[in-house]
Amino acid sequence: MRDRPLLKPRAVRPGDRVAVIAPASAFPPEALEAGLDELRRLGFDPVVTPGVSDRLRYTAGAPEARARDFMAAWRDPGVAAILAARGGYGSAELLPLLPIDTLRHSPKVLVGFSDITSLLCVVTTRCGMTALHGPTVAGELAGGAGRYDRDSLVRALTSVEPAGELEATALDVVAAGEAEGPLLGGNLTQLAASMGTPYAFDPPDGCVLFLEDVNERPYRVDRLLTQLKHAGILGRAAALVFGEMPGCDEPDATITAREVVRDACRGFTGPVLWGLPAGHTSGPALTLPLGVRARVMSDPHPAVVLLESAVTELADPRGSHPESRAPNPESRE
Repeated sequence: MRDRPLLKPRAVRPGDRVAVIAPASAFPPEALEAGLDELRRLGFDPVVTPGVSDRLRYTAGAPEARARDFMAAWRDPGVAAILAARGGYGSAELLPLLPIDTLRHSPKVLVGFSDITSLLCVVTTRCGMTALHGPTVAGELAGGAGRYDRDSLVRALTSVEPAGELEATALDVVAAGEAEGPLLGGNLTQLAASMGTPYAFDPPDGCVLFLEDVNERPYRVDRLLTQLKHAGILGRAAALVFGEMPGCDEPDATITAREVVRDACRGFTGPVLWGLPAGHTSGPALTLPLGVRARVMSDPHPAVVLLESAVTELADPRGSHPESRAPNPESRE
């Protein structure tokens, strides 16, 4: 992202085909069907990849098969977006099997969160492309409007206009200030787990860093933040925005995750906000466009404002980015 123009996939239109892949854990078939029905209600035409029902221990099939499905959907010019069926575990196994040049050669909308953070980070920080931190098909979409925020998902997929201020009335200020930068991040556990690997989360200086997790005890949240701090990741951020972090307090509430965040962020010079309803939440989860510029402010009220869209009207977004043109990627593999 540092030296290349930001790549934006084409906006998804009503009636477009969207591929549903299973890059991580398996899921109940009925949950997938409910999620597919919800996508149809939103006006899209969902198609499932061949291995979506595969099973191998705790994942949705062998890594090679999951990677083939991922790349087949990515290369298909008739597919406008790719949505993960579920998080859980397994996305990181795909990373050595995904050719970065091929992904960048054909920008496409990728949607998911939690374990899918591994893939979102490669798309955003390695490919320099936008992606959507949003609902999974057999999870939030299957649960309907009570599980995900329909407006922010549809807007992020289809609109080329900036969404503006996110609807987040429960945001709380941990540290005051105002800052602006590309919005990046995702699941705290996945980001920390990437450190020391060839696929380490690598955000640019001045980013707005979003961090969220679920059911991690306070000392684990402390450990994860300490790892990102020692790796220099927190120091690159101009602003920090935390999710709701459900289930991350001690059961008796003697220690809370917010207290841990407050202490871990002492000395941080930018704004720090708490409670953005995205990722793992107690209610409908917002979809966050990653890679786009965002502003974080504490006054006159805490807010996250999206300053650009994640998608473009261009039929071929590479048209304005000559440096991204490459030979036929099929010849490279």
